[in-house]
Amino acid sequence: MEPTLNENHTMSLKVRTQLSAMMFFQFMMLAVWFVPLAAYLDQNGVQGTFRALILSSMPLGCLVSPIIGMLADRHFAGQKLLFLLNLLGAILLAVAATVDDPTVIFILLLLQMLCYMPTWGLTSAIAMAHSPTEKFPQIRVFGSIGWVAAGLFSLVAIKLNLAEKFDGTNLPMYCGAATSLVGAMVALTLPDTPPKAKGQKASLVDVMGLRAFSLMKSFDFAVFIIVSLLVMIPFASYWSYGSQFLSDEGFEYITITMNWGQLAEMFFMLLIPLVLAKVGIRWAMVMGLIALVARYASFLLGDMFDMTELYFVAILVHGLIFGFFFVGGQIYIDKKAPVEIRAQAQGAIFLVTFGVGLLLGNFVNEWMIQQNTVEGVVSWAPVWKTMTIGSVALLVAFLLLFRGKDDVEEFSSSETPAVEAAS
Repeated sequence: MEPTLNENHTMSLKVRTQLSAMMFFQFMMLAVWFVPLAAYLDQNGVQGTFRALILSSMPLGCLVSPIIGMLADRHFAGQKLLFLLNLLGAILLAVAATVDDPTVIFILLLLQMLCYMPTWGLTSAIAMAHSPTEKFPQIRVFGSIGWVAAGLFSLVAIKLNLAEKFDGTNLPMYCGAATSLVGAMVALTLPDTPPKAKGQKASLVDVMGLRAFSLMKSFDFAVFIIVSLLVMIPFASYWSYGSQFLSDEGFEYITITMNWGQLAEMFFMLLIPLVLAKVGIRWAMVMGLIALVARYASFLLGDMFDMTELYFVAILVHGLIFGFFFVGGQIYIDKKAPVEIRAQAQGAIFLVTFGVGLLLGNFVNEWMIQQNTVEGVVSWAPVWKTMTIGSVALLVAFLLLFRGKDDVEEFSSSETPAVEAAS
């Protein structure tokens, strides 16, 4: 029997709530422990190559994202994969909180990130399978809300006298493990997302989850991928080393301070559909790159002229950068990728950006920081100057090379999602 309009509406609301909860816990579980990680390592004497390696557990974890995407496209239901990955991640993070040896920490966090990072592409694919692409930002915004809410862990721990200090201890890892466990349980409530290409003949390229890179035959897509890769070099100086910079500047509540960026992201995320409808994907991503330039110019000027308020400008534009360039890029990929490789394609962009790009960015930034460190004191101005110049160069390159053949109408149209929700 066909469902009534009211039943359809109830089902749609239920699915939207499930997907929103998925995003909320998926991003909370990372934010609570990864944001203060650099400061934690610095306070425990872990520096140089070892610190870069541990911080790079995140990009290394992206290396398997296309493979997990392939499994979701061809073999297993997306929500079941998400449950397993979150459960394994919770166990590994809880164990990592109990050890002090840098080598063991690196191994455990690497294994944890091999479980966690593929979930960024996987959750995007699950969400887009059950909603119109243009509505994705309204679901993804709950990831930003979860990220901001992660800051509450430190406030609660300190206010209730559970700990004298939160950032810089192993408590964030325990909180991350607990949230990962909750995220695993939430995955069990999600609508069924069966593999779209199940039973289709697969080559070695398919098995490795690399079919999505065939999209680079398009000039625009190739430019998008290359710029996205290089953007991660300046992006990493904030993403991976921002907590160390703020710690050097005397900030006490580092996680909460950096979470202002995610708070602004919640607002910008909701603007994405409107911006896409008005100006198209090209100019939306350009706006994200302009915000990248503004971030490092603000850090540079704030450091040079001792204007701490400019640091908050640099933090607040995070939502513009992440929402308009990175999430806008995910929507661009969903429009371009054939349905049978969409999960792979979402995994591929995270491999390129938060995988290879962030790995490269971490080591470049670590080298620059070491080159500008004298007797344990970092001179940050040269770092911010280099990142500002690099961001300007990437903005100009994108403007000149990305032709943006996708017209505005494509992103303002209303389309029916390929939904196969649980009955």
